Amino acid sequence: MKIHKSGYGIVVAVCIGALALYCASPRTAVHAANNNDASTQAKIASAISAGPEDITRDATIAEMDAKGNMTVIRKGTNEWTCMPGDPNSIADPPMCEDKASMQWDYAFRRHLPKPLNTVPGITYMLAGAEQRSDSDPYDKTSPPIKIGPHWMIMWPFDPKLTGLPTKHKPAGAYIMWAGSPYAHVHIMGRP
Repeated sequence: MKIHKSGYGIVVAVCIGALALYCASPRTAVHAANNNDASTQAKIASAISAGPEDITRDATIAEMDAKGNMTVIRKGTNEWTCMPGDPNSIADPPMCEDKASMQWDYAFRRHLPKPLNTVPGITYMLAGAEQRSDSDPYDKTSPPIKIGPHWMIMWPFDPKLTGLPTKHKPAGAYIMWAGSPYAHVHIMGRP
């Protein structure tokens, strides 16, 4: 490749290289499907079922794989991302997350030693969920536990300091995965 001596040639080469790196990044993949497609509309409907309407109206709708890589279905204008989840999978429910919760979720899905968020995050799961354990974040074998509509504060709360229980309950709040870096508070019901 010949390097151009003109400033214009260098700028063009740098821009093309930067664009190629951006497009190759799995975290910035953009879904090219038509938003009128029935499958895409079903994913959007599932994603917005997870949060309050004042949040979901302007949220980004995206799918996230097991490693935290996102594919955007609909670009939003607020700081929230809602995901449709996978109805055929346990522990992958529809959810809406703020920016700090997205950092928490990214670290969790990649099995990092601790979450990346430096402030508490909020996650809504108002369509309910299924999980495997109240104590083990990565349990893949226990029978599923159904959980009704709830929202969460993604921060490592300590049950000894808060007085909150560590077992699932149908009402009120409890700490899930206590003692792990991924401990967080579940608040049952709708806010």
